[in-house]
Amino acid sequence: MPKYLIEREIPGAGNLTPEQLHAISQKSCSVLNGLGPQIQWMESYVTGDKVYCVYIAPNEEMIREHARQGGFPANRVAEIKSIIDPTTAEG
Repeated sequence: MPKYLIEREIPGAGNLTPEQLHAISQKSCSVLNGLGPQIQWMESYVTGDKVYCVYIAPNEEMIREHARQGGFPANRVAEIKSIIDPTTAEG
C-alpha cells in the first residue's frame, strides 16, 4: 500500500494548544473510521505554520477525501518512494 506525505499549511500550527491538537486528532480519526481500513494515519509533525502528515492509503484521491471531510488543508500530497536514515549508509 502506498505511503504519502501531506503538507498542510495551517498558520500558527505551532501555537495550537494540547486541547486543540486533541480535537483535531479526534476529528481526523472520526473521518478515518468513516472511510474504512484502507487509509491509515501514521504520524504528524507540527511546525510553526505547517503540519506534515504521513498516511498509508491506496491512492491520493482518498488522502484528499479525508482532508475534504475533515476540513483540513492538503496543500501538497506526495507519494513516498523510499525511506532512508543513517543506517542506509551502512549498506
